Amino acid sequence: MISLAHRGVLFLDELPEFKRETLDILRQPLEDKRVQIARSSGSYVYPADFMLVGAMNPCPCGFYPDRERCRCTPFEVKRYLSRVSGPILDRMDICVEAMPMAFTDMTSGRAQESSAQIRERVMAARKRQEERFAGTGLHFNADMGAGDVERCCVLGEAELKYMERMFTALQLSARAYHRILKVARTIADLDGSDRIGEMHLAEAICYRQSDRKYWS
Repeated sequence: MISLAHRGVLFLDELPEFKRETLDILRQPLEDKRVQIARSSGSYVYPADFMLVGAMNPCPCGFYPDRERCRCTPFEVKRYLSRVSGPILDRMDICVEAMPMAFTDMTSGRAQESSAQIRERVMAARKRQEERFAGTGLHFNADMGAGDVERCCVLGEAELKYMERMFTALQLSARAYHRILKVARTIADLDGSDRIGEMHLAEAICYRQSDRKYWS
C-alpha cells in the first residue's frame, strides 16, 4: 500500500486503530522515500515517496476533553493515544485539531474562500516551486534536504532570532526545525511571498503544537 501511494497520498483513517508496530514501520519509508521488503527469495526495494495523512479521535469515544460527554478514563485515553508514537508524530509536518461546528457557523452566511480560489492559490504556489527547483531533481518544498533548506529557506535577522527563541523554548529537534522551515516556505508560497516572514514561521510552528495538547 505504501508503494502504491508513491507520489500520492496515503490516508489512514482512525489512526490509533492500527497497531503501533505497523505505524512505526512507516518511519523509515517516510525518511528514505522507499520501502525494502526482505523475503527468503531475496530483498526487494519499491519506491514510496508519499504524503501521509491521518485522522483520529482524541479518545476511544471521541468526545475528550469534553468531560460532559466523554466517559473514558484517563488510562483509556492515554493508552489510546500511545498507539501513535512520538517518532511518528515528529515526522508529521502538520497536526491540527478539527473543532466541532456550531449551528451559527453553518447559518451565518459569512463569505468563505471558495474551492476555486483555493485551487488558484495552490497552483500558483506549485508554479513557484517548479521555478525554484528547476533543474535540481526536486519537485516540492517537502522534497528538500537539510542543504536545500539552507539554500531555499534563508531567514532575515528578525526571523532568525525568532526561530532561535522558539528552538530553545519548544526544545525542537533538528528534524522539527527543518520541517518547520519547509512548511513556512510553503505557507509563504501560498501567500505569494518571496521571503519567509515571522508570521509564516509562527503559523508553521502552531501546526506542530497541537500534538502537545493531548500527548503531553
